[in-house]
Amino acid sequence: MSRRGWLLFVAMGVIWGVPYLLIKVAVEEISPSVLVLGRTVLAGLILLPVALARGHLRGLRAAWLPILAFALVEIAGPWLLLGVAEQRLSSSLTGLLLASVPLVAALLAWLGAGRWTPADDRPDVRRVLGLLVGVAGVAALVGFEVGSGDVGAVVAVAGVSVCYAVGPIILTRWLSDLPGLGVITVSLLVTALIYLPIGVAQAPAELPSAKVVWSVVGLAVLCTAVAFVLFFELIAEIGPSRATVITYLNPAVALLLGVAILDETFTVATAVGFVLILAGSVLATRSRGPGRDADRVPRARRSVDSDCEKVAHPVAEP
Repeated sequence: MSRRGWLLFVAMGVIWGVPYLLIKVAVEEISPSVLVLGRTVLAGLILLPVALARGHLRGLRAAWLPILAFALVEIAGPWLLLGVAEQRLSSSLTGLLLASVPLVAALLAWLGAGRWTPADDRPDVRRVLGLLVGVAGVAALVGFEVGSGDVGAVVAVAGVSVCYAVGPIILTRWLSDLPGLGVITVSLLVTALIYLPIGVAQAPAELPSAKVVWSVVGLAVLCTAVAFVLFFELIAEIGPSRATVITYLNPAVALLLGVAILDETFTVATAVGFVLILAGSVLATRSRGPGRDADRVPRARRSVDSDCEKVAHPVAEP
């Protein structure tokens, strides 16, 4: 991997590990729906002129139904559920539980092998073992770190995991030939329209504290608008398969930030659960053979292809 590739990789790993902290701070004073509205409006308006200037909104109208489905599954639903979950759970625990997304994605891939995924994604002994190891890690976290009153929050996180696993399936089947930046921009703006009525109705009577305002701004500008632009650059640099490896780095960043800044607890069960989830995810999702062709495309060729920025299995962004 080139130096530029490593810089983009590390940047994305850190940037998409930060949202859990910012969401936790924001939902202390504003409702999850208000947070989703503020984040999507600001991020969508930032990306809109960029998408327009690059011509990445052309051809999207014909795909309005799958784009709507993607917006609901990848943004509108999980971002609300994340806010609901973090009203009860710590930011670090939420991030660790979402490390299970590759496990859910692997299970869906197996169930859909031959339809929306390649036939060689069918399960074998190694992948089944990975799934079992990952589930054991989730069980360790839930069993030792979650109180009896937080079951609803865990269910919300489970819903987020399913949404983030289904989103790439929609992209693969119906949106893979469209400009990724255009799809993301429209999805953000569609989600903003969906949340506008309830967000306005639940808006606080007084302006939230500065830390909450800056958390919303940080989520929208850095963790959404800037992050997606950098992520498409990362895909162009190292290919979609290797780009998704940042999924394993994000939870570690979320854990470190939660412990260091919010004084959240770190226990032996936390460490064991995290290691098991990561190990299971790697085993369950690792390809049998050589990397995908997209990952072997020379950099010069990828830079040309990146002008179109086709959607290619983006990592679930918290």
